[in-house]
Amino acid sequence: MQSTEAKRWGQKDAGMIGGGCLGVGRVLCCLALVLACAGAVAGETLRSAARGMFPMGVGISDRIGNLTNDWSLLTAQFSMVTPENCMKPNPVQVVEGRFNFTQPDAFMAFASEQKLQVVGHCLVWAKDDRTPPWFYREGTNEASSALLLERMKKHIDTVAGRYRGRVAMWDVVNEALDDGTNYLRPSGWSKACGEEFILKAFEYAHAADPGALLIYNDYNNELPAKREKLIRLVQTLQKRKAPLGAIGLQGHYEIGQVPFKDIEDTLIAMKKLGVKVVVSELDIDVIPRARWWADGGKHREELAKLDPYKEGCPPEVLRQQADDYAKLFGLFRKYAPNIARVSFWNLHDGESWLNDFPWRRVNHPLLFDRERKPKPAFDAVVRVLVSP
Repeated sequence: MQSTEAKRWGQKDAGMIGGGCLGVGRVLCCLALVLACAGAVAGETLRSAARGMFPMGVGISDRIGNLTNDWSLLTAQFSMVTPENCMKPNPVQVVEGRFNFTQPDAFMAFASEQKLQVVGHCLVWAKDDRTPPWFYREGTNEASSALLLERMKKHIDTVAGRYRGRVAMWDVVNEALDDGTNYLRPSGWSKACGEEFILKAFEYAHAADPGALLIYNDYNNELPAKREKLIRLVQTLQKRKAPLGAIGLQGHYEIGQVPFKDIEDTLIAMKKLGVKVVVSELDIDVIPRARWWADGGKHREELAKLDPYKEGCPPEVLRQQADDYAKLFGLFRKYAPNIARVSFWNLHDGESWLNDFPWRRVNHPLLFDRERKPKPAFDAVVRVLVSP
C-alpha cells in the first residue's frame, strides 16, 4: 500500500451513516448485536475458517517486534504478514548505493520467530514522490532508459536477493496504471521506459528470488475503465513471457459502496487469463471519504472537522459493515481456487491508517476493535467461510 495520494479513494459520493439508538435503546441494540453473534463461530479464527481456501494475511507495523500486545491476535488469526513501509524503495535506498536493512531485517526476524510468511512490499513504486529522486537523474539531466533499468536491477537484485527463499510473495510493481485516460501513470519510469520497466522488474525479481510469487499491485483496478488497462497489461506481460504470478486488488472500500459486481467481473477476467488474484490491503471505511476530492476539494474544511464515531461505532453501522464484509467474502469463497491470499491492511481499528487519511478521525474499518476484540464483521466473515 499504502499510498496516501488523493487519487486512490475518490469513488462515488456517499452520505454519512449516522444515527443510532439512544439511552436504554442503544444498550439493548448493542446487547442484541452481541447475542446474535455469540457462539455461532466459537473457536474459529480467520486462519482456521479459511483453511483450504486461501491464506489470511495482514499488513502490519514495521515495528511489530515492539508491539507485544498485538502478538497473540496476529499469530492466532493470520499466517502471512506485509510490512507497511520498511521494504519500499524510499526507506531502503534513499541515497544511491546506501541500503538500509535495519528495519526489514528486524521484521523478517520477527516473522521467522513467529512462523509467519512474509509478503515483500514493494520493489518498484511507479509514482515519482514514492521513488528516490536520484533514480531519475544523471548529473543535471534525466537518466536514460538504460541507466534507469540498470539502477532498478541493482535495487531488485540487492533487496529481493537478500531475502531469497524467505519471502513468499513480492509486490514487484505497485500502482503503474493511470486513473485517467492514459494507459500508464505519468512518472519517471513510464516516461523513460514505457511499459518495459514493468516487464524488466518481473524478470529481475524472478532471477533474484525464483521461488516467490510475483504480483502486480494496484488500487481501483476492479473498476471497469481501469480493469481494461489491467487486462491489457496482463496480456502484454503474458505475451512477453514475464513471470507474473498474480495481480493485487488493494481493496480499500467504503461502507455501503463496495463494488461487488466489478470485483466479481475482475475475478472472472483474471481467471480467464489464467492469473491468480490477491486481495492485498483490505478494509471498509465506515466514514465515507469520497467528498474529500469532490468539487475541487471545496468540502475539505467541513470534512476535516467531521469525527462522528469518536465515542464508538453505532450498532447499525457495525451491522452494515458486517453485511458488506460477508458479501465480499462470499465472492472470495466462490472464486477461492483462483485467490492466492486475502490480506487486511492493519491489524485492528486503533492501528488503521484510515484514522488519519485523508483527515484525522476515529475510524472503525477492520474486523477487530481497539481492544483487539472481534466485531460483528469478524463473525460474519467466519460464518461465510465455514458455512456448508
